[in-house]
Amino acid sequence: MTEHWSYREGVVSDPTMSMVGFDVEATDGKIGSVDEENNAVGASYLVVDTGFWIFGKKVVMPASTIIRIDPQEKKVYLARTKEEIKNAPEFDENTYQEPTYRQQVGDYYGRFPHRP
Repeated sequence: MTEHWSYREGVVSDPTMSMVGFDVEATDGKIGSVDEENNAVGASYLVVDTGFWIFGKKVVMPASTIIRIDPQEKKVYLARTKEEIKNAPEFDENTYQEPTYRQQVGDYYGRFPHRP
C-alpha cells in the first residue's frame, strides 16, 4: 500500500519546498489548488481544494499520482483525469487521515494503469 503514498522517483527535487497554494492540473485541465500536504515517507499526499469545479469539494491525492512539480509556475501535475478524481472516495475532514480512508483512496487509484 505504501507505493501509492510515495512520490515517483525524480518528482520532488527539493523535499523542503512547500506546495501549499500551487495550482493542480489533471491530465485534462486544472482541478484546483493545494490546500494541505503531508510529506511523511510512505504516507505522502496532497489535499486539493477543487473550488467551484466540484462545488467546493476537497480530494486527497496520493503522492504516486503526481508526475511533475513546477516550482517556477507553482503547479503540480497529476497522472489522473478530472473524471477519475471526481469519482474518488468522498473527502471527510474528520477521517481523511485514518488508515481505513487511506486504504480506500489507495485501492481506488490503484485500479488505474500507472501513467508516466
